[in-house]
Amino acid sequence: MVQVHSYWAYLVVLVLVAAVLNSLMGMVNKKSFESKDLRLSLFTLIFSHIQLLIGFIVYFAQGWHNNIGSMMGDSAGRLLALEHPLTMMIAIVLITIGWSKHKKKDTDTAKFKTIFTFYAIALFLVLLRIPWANWFTN
Repeated sequence: MVQVHSYWAYLVVLVLVAAVLNSLMGMVNKKSFESKDLRLSLFTLIFSHIQLLIGFIVYFAQGWHNNIGSMMGDSAGRLLALEHPLTMMIAIVLITIGWSKHKKKDTDTAKFKTIFTFYAIALFLVLLRIPWANWFTN
């Protein structure tokens, strides 16, 4: 499952980057919010939630929740046991909020701006707390 979590993460980052860039371009160019924009944002939401579920399985299967106290002294252990999961949950909550809020907007620009704001912050958090030392080794 650790490998599935690692490989699925590539997909999540890819669609998240695509959604952020798409919403930025839609906002800047004042495009209309079409079904392809909706689908890209929705797939980002779905893929990130699947990644969260896989992450929960990995987290509890690895038993990191049992050793969290002993891992606090080690920066790599703290990243895997606390910082990475917590930050990723926050990022996925932001994606979910962005998705929910964009549906209530009346104008296309407001929809793009909402998606951009929440998804871009989520992307920043994801990139901030990916365990880069492990990213390319799995």
